[in-house]
Parts: sequence; C-alpha cells; structure tokens
Amino acid sequence: MISDFVDLVATKLVNAVTGENGITLLILFLTAFISALVAYWRTVEDKSFADFFSFALPKEVILHPSARADLLFYITKRLLMPLLLIPAGIVFVALVGYGTNQLISFVFQIHGPLLQGPTPWWVLVLFTISMLIAYDISYYLYHVAQHKVPFLWELHKVHHSAEVLVGITKDRVHPLDDLMNRAWDGVIPGICFGLWSIIALDPVELTVFGINVYAMRNLLMMDFVRHTHYKISFGPLDNYILSPHWHQLHHSADPRHYDKNFGLLLSVWDRMFGTAFVPDPKEEMTFGLLDRDKDDYQSLFGLYLLPLKKMGGHIARWLGRRPAAVTPPPTDPAQP
Repeated sequence: MISDFVDLVATKLVNAVTGENGITLLILFLTAFISALVAYWRTVEDKSFADFFSFALPKEVILHPSARADLLFYITKRLLMPLLLIPAGIVFVALVGYGTNQLISFVFQIHGPLLQGPTPWWVLVLFTISMLIAYDISYYLYHVAQHKVPFLWELHKVHHSAEVLVGITKDRVHPLDDLMNRAWDGVIPGICFGLWSIIALDPVELTVFGINVYAMRNLLMMDFVRHTHYKISFGPLDNYILSPHWHQLHHSADPRHYDKNFGLLLSVWDRMFGTAFVPDPKEEMTFGLLDRDKDDYQSLFGLYLLPLKKMGGHIARWLGRRPAAVTPPPTDPAQP
C-alpha cells in the first residue's frame, strides 16, 4: 500500500513538472529580464539600449572562470541525474506523510478524509500556503546547519565558491547536498502533508498541490534573479519576503555578512532568530570564499570531488578522536 501511495504521488508530480517545464522557464527568464530592466533603470543615469545589455550581461561576469564552472556544473548535473532530485524530494515527503497519516488514523481510528466529497477551493489554498510555510522553515533550519556543522559546510561551500552570480549559480549545489536537503525537507513538510491527507485530501489531489508548491516557491523566491548582480529589493515587503538583494548579501565575502539572511522565501525567520542583515543599496559586494584553496572550486573536480575528500578528512579526524577500546591486561596463566 505504501509503495502505491508513493508511486502515485511521485509519478503524477514528475509528469506535471516535466509537462509545465517550458512555461516555468518562460516565466523564469521573463522575471529575470524585468528585474534586469528595473535594476538598470534605478542605477544608470545615461540610459541606452546597448548599454542595457552591457549592464544585464557584463563581460567580466559572463566570461569569469566561476561562470564557466557554473555552466559546466549545470550541464553535467543535468546529464548525470535527469529528474532525480524532484522525485526524491516528493518521495521523502510522501513517506513521512504516509507514516503520519497511518499513525493518526490508528490512534484516533479515522478512516478516510474527514471532509468528504470535492475539496473546497479554500482548503486547497490553505493547504498550499501551509506547505509553502512548512518548506520555508524546513529550508531555513537546514541552511543554518549547513553553515554551522563543518561536515555539511564542506558540501555547501560548493554553492558559496561562486565568485560571480550568473543565474544558474542557483544550481551550483553538490548532488549529495541536494539529496540530503530533500531528505530533511521530508520531515516538516511531510508531517504537514500527512495531516492534510487526514483532513481533506487524497493522494491524487496532493499531486496538484505538489506542482503548485514547487512552482510557486521557485517563482516567488526569484531564485534565478537572486543569483545575479541585479539589486532587486521589495521595500517595506523586505520585512516579510526575502528579496534577491538580501540573498546576494548572504553570498558576500565580507565577514560582516557571514551567516546572515538564510531564508528562502520569507525573511521572517531571519528576523525572528537574529540572522537578518539589511543590505546597503549602494554597497558593492564581492562574492566567493576566503579559503586558501578557493580557486580549486572552479573546476569540475573541485565542485564534485573536493567536498567529498574534505568530508572524508572530517570523518578520519572524528574517528581518530574516539577513545580506544579498553582491553583488560592479560592474565598470567601461572597464577591460580
């Protein structure tokens, strides 16, 4: 039964995501173009058509070794793991959701959704909003752990090693980091998923919300734009929605900006836990790592294998610090 539940959710979600991929990309690049236009209009006094494209696609950014590494990494990830991580993410959510559903059903002897018949539109709206919030707090907690736990930081350094932001930098994430993130995402959203399946939704309807949550989250957080040099802020809404400029500060190499603005969509978690930092609109930022081996992350070897090598070093040091087993002294056979 559990395999049928997971297969149904995963299959329908993947089919829907691949079916709408073209529309999603169109909206994504349209958003990027409008953001570039807004950023250009705000910062440049003497405007011209040619100058706009120089601003939107500056040679020093597009031709930077870090941008080339982003492109190679993006292509190889797509070739090596087509559609792996989206199904993995929904499978983790479905597993935890199924467990939550079965536990509550057993304890309270509930059989089937509490609300029978067609699901009201307002229930689907509330469901989608609650899932967005669940994903958002889940991301914030994992993102903080990526910066605080040395083992996880070795993987996350791949993302922060980008010295220029070119849009597809959003996908400069180690595959193992991606997979671990989605496994963790299964916990909080999965419990939320399971609770809603008790109240009003069946697995078929859950696939509908799944598309909405992923598509809405990716578009609302402007993931492509916030990994560019376009300084887009939302004014007073920055207190609630994390704008691209706030995330660009998170990539800053300035020590004042370390461990700030961890959020994904909402900025309320950063404000709540004291990790918010309001960027100065006039400040120019440099990006990347300050490590001695920072240049090693601008190749495919550095992006794929160097993090695993360094994680192995952490494991070896951890094993070396473990106290040796105490062996009792040998007994003298001559003693009675």
